[in-house]
Amino acid sequence: MFHVVNLELPRGMRDLDPDSLERINYVREKFFDFAHLFNFTTMEPSPIETLQTLETKSGPSISEEIYSMTDKGGRNIGLRFDLTVGLTRFVTRRRDLKMPVKIASFGGVWRYDEPQSGRYRYFHQCDLEIYGSQKLTSDAEIIEFMYLFLRNLGLDVTIEINSRLLVEEFVRKKLNISDNAIVSDVFRIMDKVTKKGSEAILREYGNKIDRSILEKIIAFSSIRGVDPDAIDNTQLLGLENWKTMTELMEMLESRQIRNAAINLGIVRGLDYYSGVVFEVYDTDTSLGALVGGGRYDGLTDLFGRKNLGATGAAAGVERIILALRQRNLIQKAHSHVVYVASISDATRPKAMQIASALRNNGFVVEYDLQDRTLTRQLDDASSKNASVVIILAPKELERGEIIIKSLRTGMERKLHTENLVEELRVEISKVVDK
Repeated sequence: MFHVVNLELPRGMRDLDPDSLERINYVREKFFDFAHLFNFTTMEPSPIETLQTLETKSGPSISEEIYSMTDKGGRNIGLRFDLTVGLTRFVTRRRDLKMPVKIASFGGVWRYDEPQSGRYRYFHQCDLEIYGSQKLTSDAEIIEFMYLFLRNLGLDVTIEINSRLLVEEFVRKKLNISDNAIVSDVFRIMDKVTKKGSEAILREYGNKIDRSILEKIIAFSSIRGVDPDAIDNTQLLGLENWKTMTELMEMLESRQIRNAAINLGIVRGLDYYSGVVFEVYDTDTSLGALVGGGRYDGLTDLFGRKNLGATGAAAGVERIILALRQRNLIQKAHSHVVYVASISDATRPKAMQIASALRNNGFVVEYDLQDRTLTRQLDDASSKNASVVIILAPKELERGEIIIKSLRTGMERKLHTENLVEELRVEISKVVDK
């Protein structure tokens, strides 16, 4: 007795159909092109880590947000939820690496989040990291890369920048808060101000923190500006880490990076960030941050490499693709397919021979796999978006000739088989010129 198999995918998962995979590969190729320009080395970390390694970054609570399991050897493991953990583990264990190390990576990650429209539990990130430098120039390098990468894709982006050190200095000096737990609460409050609004923050935290302090936190989170010298706010007076912001903005200006602005409400949600943080947005969509990143020196400390220094950023590939599609910037790649058609069974062996020869010369080639009539083959060629059809007929082959038909113009002509490669290149160049 046969049982019907449930072929539904697990919740939050999807198949990558040809169009989806083509778009992902398009972003991937662009990303690695820029990695080459900036001389980043490339690698991909293991998709499976020990649960202990994954918890190092975000604490034991991360096990509720990831795919974790016990393997057949009784080991607690999990699927990677980002690329940073694996890259950091790799670098901190490799004492032979000459610092600084610049790494670019692209791959799929898994998160056990609640699925939403356009958001799945398996998605892709392009990731950029610099290890072994605590200098601000490394942060500027990461920001410049992501800015130019997204601009090259055709997006008009803005960069919003802050410093966790500046925020912590403000909390401890200006608000006179020394309790580390309350300091952490302030970071969480600031992360919510933009998303929820000041009134919601006052209601949520009014019983925990004095209202006057909450109002100062909200006011500080609202400080924004492109020119640091034009930002006039008494809350910044005497804060040493404000110099970091001015220096970074000067570096970005010297690199001709436009649309960068200070936003003291950007703190990033993860506690391991330890310095400059930033987010990149597309100006014409409301998709949220396309890129998030910053300095995370503390993570390398936790992995056993004190004072190594690390900064980086990750971009959500599917979110970038949504932005490109909304702007109509991502087009289906068009390969100029050559279709080899046979009029009769007698010419089919020759068709396969020509198809193989053309592929060896770099052409994208299709031919009939079903022994169909010429009319059906021409329909098949059209459905596969072929630019040119080569028609093999017995009489023409006896004279050493073939027929070339352009599916763009409908024109047909005959030529000798020994000139086929050169003639095809000319025919396809005409299509490209059009």
